[in-house]
Amino acid sequence: MSLNKLRRRLAKPKTSIQLCLLGVLAGLIASILIIAFRLTIEIVQGFFLSQPDTFSELPELYRLFIPVFAALLIATFAALTGFKHYRLGIPYVINRIKHHYGKMPIWNSANQFFGGAVALIAGFSVGREGPSVHMGATGASILAERLHLPLNAARTLSGCGIAAGIAASFNTPLAAVIFVMEVVLREYKVHIFVPIMLAAVIGAISTQYMFGSGSELSLINITPLSFWHYPYLIVCGAALGAIAYAFNQNLMLIIKTSKPLSMFPRLLLAGLIAGLIGYAVPEAMGSGMSAITQALESPNNMQLLTTILIAKLLATLFAIGLGIPGGLIGPVIGLGVVMGTLMSFFAQYITPEAEIVGTYGVLGMAGLLAATLHAPLAALTAVMELTSNPQIIVPAMLVISTAYITALQVFGNRSIFLQQLDFQGLPYHVSPAKEALQKVGIMEEMDEQFKLLYSDDKEQIKESLAAVDSQTPLIVYDDENGYRLAEYDLNLVSEGSVSVSYIPLQGLSTQATLADAFDILKDKRSGAVYIYNQKDEKQILGLLRWDQIRHILTMRNSLL
Repeated sequence: MSLNKLRRRLAKPKTSIQLCLLGVLAGLIASILIIAFRLTIEIVQGFFLSQPDTFSELPELYRLFIPVFAALLIATFAALTGFKHYRLGIPYVINRIKHHYGKMPIWNSANQFFGGAVALIAGFSVGREGPSVHMGATGASILAERLHLPLNAARTLSGCGIAAGIAASFNTPLAAVIFVMEVVLREYKVHIFVPIMLAAVIGAISTQYMFGSGSELSLINITPLSFWHYPYLIVCGAALGAIAYAFNQNLMLIIKTSKPLSMFPRLLLAGLIAGLIGYAVPEAMGSGMSAITQALESPNNMQLLTTILIAKLLATLFAIGLGIPGGLIGPVIGLGVVMGTLMSFFAQYITPEAEIVGTYGVLGMAGLLAATLHAPLAALTAVMELTSNPQIIVPAMLVISTAYITALQVFGNRSIFLQQLDFQGLPYHVSPAKEALQKVGIMEEMDEQFKLLYSDDKEQIKESLAAVDSQTPLIVYDDENGYRLAEYDLNLVSEGSVSVSYIPLQGLSTQATLADAFDILKDKRSGAVYIYNQKDEKQILGLLRWDQIRHILTMRNSLL
């Protein structure tokens, strides 16, 4: 199949072998980027740590100065590439997918790779899923740009790259698919779901090949809970929902308060705070594994776990709030496990003979994750995959539902990603009509039956009209006015005279979607656009009228 035929096929909003294969390829590219990212972190940490994220073995002064030095490196690299390219992470990716079809600027991605790696190497309390999402979308964006694919397909491939990136980062392919649908794309369509699912499979296979099939929570012992625990689980869920609300509010408070500071002092302040916290509580450093390990090893040491919880909360809030390039999910997982472990202290009185600490640790993670991100289904699937234990499903559903409803209805909590987008002034809402049109490439609906005339001479127009069907559009081009659509009276043509009026035309490339044509024509509610070859603007391939767009919006109710 030629590239032109491939592009025409992808312009249709339908599941196809071609789209699925491209989704697999996008997933492979994303997986390579994430594996390179993870290997960079592990190799560099291997020079000064015996195990990844075990910062407690470092001397106190090292823990104090390493984050400060790392912040200086991140700020310097951002300054060299331009601070305008320092918009990173999941919120930025959501904006790019909703309003730019997933096109990712390369220097933003370079900042995300370098800054995210340095932050995780140095022990900042950030997660690797933020860089994974950003770089997965970047890999898919590069593929779509190289092949000049229709933008509706490019948007789907971005979702594929994100799913593969998350799956490669956490070895959770199902949770990756649900996260893309629930948080990033915020929609469920079969023709999008299938290629994203295949890309997630590629991401999971890749990470299993490189790093093994284990997960961060696979060592946690899950014990079935009796019915008598369920009332207490409802209380725990409500508490986690309240904590999630407080977490989001304080994070946004730090972001808003630090806005007057320029990036250099802001990042250096983040490094200093991380160094001071690491100096006092080294278990609070890193993405969350140190906190999880400590919760597993010392589940009955309430004082130590409370200290780690407070330190980890502060380290996460200030790192992300002050602009360190990393994700939120990793630290939230660690915080949730510690919170759940603390909650298990009182649950032991319900069934003293049962070992329930691990179960409560996982449930704490599930509830906090769902309420913080507003992603209950993604949180549930993540728990199922990370523990590989079906016995966690029913109590997890109870805790997640309670935490989510408490955060949403009692406290009015919103997704932390959407709050960040609102503060940054990045739009993410798309009207139902435009969202439906974004899914259809313009090549799918363009009218290829037209006559192109490089003159506005009426005699030539008359001859051209006599030679074509009465329904065939006539496009006229001249150097002064460019491309125009000729409107004529058929009765006057048959009588030997020609009365012609012209409608100015704007051009769109074959990569465009119906939404791009809608943006051009919506104000006048009339007119048309011409479609040209992506590689040759002088090669006109078709015409799309406003009446066609209106008809599509009326007839395609399934897309609205």
